[in-house]
Formats: sequence, C-alpha cells, structure tokens
Amino acid sequence: PHNPDHKVPGIKDLVYLEPSPGFCERNSRLDIIGTHGRTCNDASMGVDGCDLLCCGRGFKSETMFVVERC
Repeated sequence: PHNPDHKVPGIKDLVYLEPSPGFCERNSRLDIIGTHGRTCNDASMGVDGCDLLCCGRGFKSETMFVVERC
C-alpha cells in the first residue's frame, strides 16, 4: 500500500511484496522454531537482546557466578 510518509524505493532498495511470517512462535509448516526458551542478553539492544528475542513476552532473569582457573 502507498504511504506518503515513505520514500519511493531506489534501484538498490530491497522491496518486500508480502509480509514476513512471525518468528516468535513455532510454525512447523514453515520450519520456524520460535524463540521460547532461548537465552537472551538483557544488556544488549541487538538481535540477541531480551526485548527483541522474547517478543514482548517478558523474561526470567538469572544470575550465575562461575569460578574458573586461570
């Protein structure tokens, strides 16, 4: 659909003709495993961040202390 707030795509722009499927929930037909149970990084704003990876469902925070030898 035409939206006057969007610029006209350029020759090098990738244009999607159909909406992407949701990747948050499992979809066996499309081999999408969903994001339930994945480990996220609550300090990240990237794709591994909890806000994106948990799809707004919220998340459980767990603190772990690991002792390793040098």
